[in-house]
Amino acid sequence: MNYRHAFHAGSFADVIKHIVLVRILTYLQDKPAAFRVIDTHAGAGLYDLTGEEASRSGEWLTGIARVLQARFSEQAYPLMAPYLDIVRSFNAPPALTAYPGSPLIARALLRPQDRMTLCELAPVPRKQLIEALRRDTQARVVDLDGWTALPAFVPPNERRGLVLIDPPFEAKDEFQRMGDRFAAAFAKWPTGSYLLWYPAKSRRATDDLTDRVADATAASKPPGKLLRIEFSTGPQIEGEGLTSTGLLVVNPPWTLHDELKLLLSELQKPLGQGGAARYRLEFPKP
Repeated sequence: MNYRHAFHAGSFADVIKHIVLVRILTYLQDKPAAFRVIDTHAGAGLYDLTGEEASRSGEWLTGIARVLQARFSEQAYPLMAPYLDIVRSFNAPPALTAYPGSPLIARALLRPQDRMTLCELAPVPRKQLIEALRRDTQARVVDLDGWTALPAFVPPNERRGLVLIDPPFEAKDEFQRMGDRFAAAFAKWPTGSYLLWYPAKSRRATDDLTDRVADATAASKPPGKLLRIEFSTGPQIEGEGLTSTGLLVVNPPWTLHDELKLLLSELQKPLGQGGAARYRLEFPKP
């Protein structure tokens, strides 16, 4: 598997992940105290949808392009609007030529007191990310492996915030590594929020990861909470592209489950391929 950000920018998986990211950060804004965002595998920050990588896959055409054209109910649109507004801010309507990655989406939601730490080891994406942020004093880009940085950077000085864990899944042991590194970080910062993304191709791998995260979350005192989200645009076909994406949210905002129940139900039609999409939303038990 290889889920490097540039090839999948604006895909249905990006849409789901970034909607959840925006909802969590919007919730963190409700209190005046500062928060920090830590992104362990940040990528380039901004992606050219007309470039070679995005054009090769064309996934944004059945992802963000459809969502921008979709109509949402009066209840869902206010929850969707902050995400859509951020995407539109990087484009000159009606054209859609660029898609912001997690760092720039998160940056758009930082207040003056908030900070962001972004890890990117690959030289070219790291340089692009630095250029995209334009010497931003609230965002620090570090040349460090995200798996090494994860337990090292928590807890942050702010004591509030979100850790986004979104690796490219190039290594065969990436699921195990994610579970182990999360557990190490959570043991140091059990009050933080964590957002873990994974490709949902193997039921065994995704269930094992969920069990590992649920066990670590339940072991803290007081125990944390875990929300599992999966979204499928259609059946997974051997050798074909990704059709199911998953997220684990540790210590989710208390509003998130109900918000996503509404949003995911309304995303089923625009993001479905060959029919309506399906979603899964649950609180796993250890």
